[in-house]
Amino acid sequence: MPASGVELLCLPCAGASATMYLRWRRQLPAWLRVQPVELPGRGSRLDEPSATDFDTLVAQLCAEQQAAMRGRCVLLGHSMGALLAYGMALRQQQAGAPMPLALVVSASPAPGARDPARFENLQGDEALMADLRRQGGTPEEVFAHAELRRMTLDVLAADYAVCQSFELALQQAAQPLPRLSLPLQVLAGRQDDISADAVEAWLQVSTGPASVDWFDGGHFFIRQQEAQTLACLTRSLARFAPGADHATPAFA
Repeated sequence: MPASGVELLCLPCAGASATMYLRWRRQLPAWLRVQPVELPGRGSRLDEPSATDFDTLVAQLCAEQQAAMRGRCVLLGHSMGALLAYGMALRQQQAGAPMPLALVVSASPAPGARDPARFENLQGDEALMADLRRQGGTPEEVFAHAELRRMTLDVLAADYAVCQSFELALQQAAQPLPRLSLPLQVLAGRQDDISADAVEAWLQVSTGPASVDWFDGGHFFIRQQEAQTLACLTRSLARFAPGADHATPAFA
């Protein structure tokens, strides 16, 4: 990575592997190095047990990414990945550890604006598959292939438990979460089920500069509007890479 470059640590959504970000490596400029962060229980970490507790998983990820977090990095996450990226930034701040240059959250309500009923009645395969289909973004081949379907649903159930554990801890907390002190960029789909108020609530999460960028599309607008999303990221993160070629790449 060039000295002026930025490492983009990318956390996946619930039920997914970090490979969802691999294609970005071919489409973003060289100074913006995409580093997918794999979670236990999937992809290259398939042999590890999936996490079910938010704080435990965040602590593990911060420990694993310690070297990257000491460098010039930006944390990015989509949906559940946004919540994990936020948790990592918060943990670093509370520990007095090196902070990322910025936090980018995509397709996620703000931590204090999450729907406590979001994961109710999602027990069992049929309910989980219906939820996946409602959100879109899952290839139909996954549902048709028994082994892939089983693997995806098991990971999804564990990931939803992670999200629920965060919400339970937030409800039991005696005081509101402290605000972050870093730049914050929010990406959101206009046709997503997440309300505009829940998205805009992210602007209160940080004391640093914060912005919201809206795109046409649903929960997986990052696929539906991939070129526009990556062009937006390139423009906004260019300020952290002095001397790099900041020309917006041409997307196929």
